[in-house]
Amino acid sequence: MRVSRSLTIKQMAMVAAVAVVFIFIFLVIQLFHFVQQSRYNTAVQMESIARSVRQPLSTAILKANIPEAEAILNGIQPAGIVARADVVLPNQFQALRVRFLPERPVPVMVARLFEIPVQISLPLYSTERPGNPQPLAYLVLQADSWRMYKFILSTLSTLVTTYFLLALILTVAITWCINRLIVHPLRRIARELNGLDAGDAAHHQLTLPRLHHDDEIGMLVRSYNRNQQTVMRQYDEMNSLTTRFPVTDLPNKALLMALLEQAVLSHKPSAVIVVACETLHDAAGALSDAQREALLTGMAKKMKAQLMPRMVLAQVSQYDFAILAHDVREPWQAMSLSQKLLAAINEPVALGNSALRPTASIGIAMYFGDTGGEQLYRRAVSAALSARRAGKNQIQFFDEQQLALAQQRLTEESDLLAALDSGAFAVWLQPQVALTSGEVVSAEALLRQRQPDGSWALPEDLIERIEHAGLMVHIGSWILEEACRLLAAWQSRGVMMPLSVNLSALQLLDDDMVDTLLALLHRYHIEPGTLILEVTESRRIDDPDAAVAILRPLRNAGVRVALDDFGMGYASLRQLHRMKSLPLDVIKIDKSFIDDLPEDCSLVSAMIGMAHGLHLSVIAEGVEKPEQRQWLIDAGVEIAQGYLFARAVPPDRFEKEYLPAPGASHTPVHK
Repeated sequence: MRVSRSLTIKQMAMVAAVAVVFIFIFLVIQLFHFVQQSRYNTAVQMESIARSVRQPLSTAILKANIPEAEAILNGIQPAGIVARADVVLPNQFQALRVRFLPERPVPVMVARLFEIPVQISLPLYSTERPGNPQPLAYLVLQADSWRMYKFILSTLSTLVTTYFLLALILTVAITWCINRLIVHPLRRIARELNGLDAGDAAHHQLTLPRLHHDDEIGMLVRSYNRNQQTVMRQYDEMNSLTTRFPVTDLPNKALLMALLEQAVLSHKPSAVIVVACETLHDAAGALSDAQREALLTGMAKKMKAQLMPRMVLAQVSQYDFAILAHDVREPWQAMSLSQKLLAAINEPVALGNSALRPTASIGIAMYFGDTGGEQLYRRAVSAALSARRAGKNQIQFFDEQQLALAQQRLTEESDLLAALDSGAFAVWLQPQVALTSGEVVSAEALLRQRQPDGSWALPEDLIERIEHAGLMVHIGSWILEEACRLLAAWQSRGVMMPLSVNLSALQLLDDDMVDTLLALLHRYHIEPGTLILEVTESRRIDDPDAAVAILRPLRNAGVRVALDDFGMGYASLRQLHRMKSLPLDVIKIDKSFIDDLPEDCSLVSAMIGMAHGLHLSVIAEGVEKPEQRQWLIDAGVEIAQGYLFARAVPPDRFEKEYLPAPGASHTPVHK
């Protein structure tokens, strides 16, 4: 077992970083302390020197004997401390100056930060008139700045060396301690778990590390062992109990509860559906054992036929069943499944010379990560009891709000399916025009719905409602078949105009989509290259390997593929280099980019250049102004669609106005 970066390296880096921060703080504090102490010592020494010459210097200045005063100043013993001595009169006039050491420059920042140079000022009074408080002059001594600067550098280097050596020692010491106390036990645990065989994993127990009985590592090991014991106890209970009813051969309640607990521990979305059969209870004394067994096995067989492969049907009592429905995420899915179960149960059952129509009450409890397995089951039983009190063949959720949402969703689904069956949906066609000639060269199929006033339009929320009702694949398949039917009619007349159909991400992800579309192509004998699928950018398109696996069989069958709303999807413009592997023929530039033309054309130019570089055709959507059309012509775009040319029209009108006669050229669109 290998790790990409050891905990030892991480903790050394962390300890070293923290140590460096605190070392910097200590360095600053101690450096200023040492410099301040040195300044004080220097000032004391200079004051002692000044007092030694104070009296004779005062006498010489009183007598105005300048040579004698200079001689007194020259007699000062600087001892490498005093760099300069000045005699300044009370009016700030400099009378004398004697320099003992040459002046060497000190960095300005250092001088300002540490207040260099150090100097003192000592007043000189008259010895003949001691009562006069006014000084004759001032003796100013200034220390050597270079000497102080060298002291600062020496102190700083000593402190840095000392403290960083101390930090290194502490880092190694602390890391070693932590490594021995934490990393080594964790490493042993990880290696022990990594080396387990699949057969030993269920029975495995970790050894509690020494010195870790009362800390977090001990808690981790004990929690792991306790969880292992719980799993093994549940496994043993499942094996020790009779897990199936003898008549129906269905799992019993013990096995159902064990599976339910596993689903809850893994936080999988699911639902528990309890089916209480009143007929079994009411006719218990009127049916023979053979009739009762026939009724039980018949109901079990009918219900199993309605379930997906991963769902579990169990018999929890003599009269009741329960279903663990994995991957049921929404209340409407649970309601739809329950309605199918109820319809299957209500089918007549022949018992000897008579027929019996069973009834049942169904309770549903949804798992959203907030309950345990036992509580979830009790909620479903409570909902089934509420359904029984409401009458026969009732379905109830434990939560009334979920019931309302499910009923609303199913009502919406029913309304949309009724609209589709009654002809309230239709496919309209919008021409796609060659920009230079104005000829209609292809068309796009668009969904329209009949409105209450008799007009046809696409309501803003229609696509959202279709997706919410889970009918996007169903209605999308209907649109595909309508498009194939139109193409077949055109091609029977010798017209080979291409037709584009939008393919939603939900259709693209549908497992049966490829087989369904290939069957349509075969049934209607669609000519290769005349059906174009417009796929909107999505996470699936951003995964080239998955997209190729889906689109390649269609491309091989003669279906052309267009990337719709280019630049607006998940992939956007960040990963265009990955499009080289996609089986694309056309790129459609979204209307939001065309709206900015010709004022802002940078993005559109980049898209066109990218498409031409990949040898793809370009179609511009939403062209509404002559200026936009002219810019697109100049940029090398060949085909466009939009209100500047024509709006979507019914198929019969499209065929009359735009469809060319067999052997004739395409119809120009004049504006």
